[in-house]
Amino acid sequence: MSGFFPAFLALIVAAIQNGTPLLFGTMGEILTEKSGNLNLGVEGIMFMGGALGLAGVFYYEKSAANPSGVLAVVIALLCAFLAGALASLIFSFLTISLRANQNVTGLALSIFGTGVGQFIGEYMRVREGGYIAISNALKGVFQNSPFPAAMQQLPVVGPVLFGSSIFFYISLALAIGMYFFLNRSRKGLYLRSVGESPATADAAGINVIRYKYVATVIGGGISAIGGMVYIMTIAGCVWNHEGLSGVGWLAVALVIFCMWRPLNAIWGSVLFGALMILYLRLTIPFLPTQLYKILPYVVTVLVLIVSSLRNKKENQPPASLGLSYFREER
Repeated sequence: MSGFFPAFLALIVAAIQNGTPLLFGTMGEILTEKSGNLNLGVEGIMFMGGALGLAGVFYYEKSAANPSGVLAVVIALLCAFLAGALASLIFSFLTISLRANQNVTGLALSIFGTGVGQFIGEYMRVREGGYIAISNALKGVFQNSPFPAAMQQLPVVGPVLFGSSIFFYISLALAIGMYFFLNRSRKGLYLRSVGESPATADAAGINVIRYKYVATVIGGGISAIGGMVYIMTIAGCVWNHEGLSGVGWLAVALVIFCMWRPLNAIWGSVLFGALMILYLRLTIPFLPTQLYKILPYVVTVLVLIVSSLRNKKENQPPASLGLSYFREER
């Protein structure tokens, strides 16, 4: 037992680290889906966010004589958010204005975004003649905890509560803020009404098109930040064109797992983070690694089956999810 607890504690800390990018990706997709839009392009959006976030920091450090860690974090956040927002704006125009099929458009965006992200990463690598990475000093800003060492060394709670990167605490604040926005604000109520019944919301005077556009664009920007966080924390601030493979799809699965609730996404992302790295912590000789990696999807399917059997309204997706709104049919 003496060796079990430290190992379990280390698993939780690693799960938080691996779950943080998922939390950003999931929250962005929750916001998008609450408006009735189903954006399956999260994988591509996160690729773009990871590549452009790293690019922004890399070229900032290259051009600055004395680069600031705080400014580097802000640049990474902005570059990733803008990349995701631009990709989601294209998706919004196609699916909201032109009423294209959301499933097909989302899959196309996933392929397109993945290609754009890989192109940018490889272009930088070829142009610079080697790996694209930032200095160890800036790596510490992105990967280390913002809290003092004394707080991180507190027994039991120190590593769990105070040992994560700054992005985990940003994602926590964002999840809590999104919960209050969706459930305690008038505009959040309007957004949910647009996702449930756009015709009713339109009849009540709510600008359906505006809410769908804004939610989808901002949601895509938040998801893209998750890609940047993955590259800057888990991938070691080094571009790897295969590093993000599958993370965006896990984020989409986590949306279903957490029942479209931002607060559930917090512990859900930690659980998925643990499942992602379980093969490194709990090795069973006769069990293939691939079986470990499908565990998050298996859990999601089980939760989906259970929630469907219970048939509770609060556990179901927005009623108009994935459906184009035709005002003429109102």
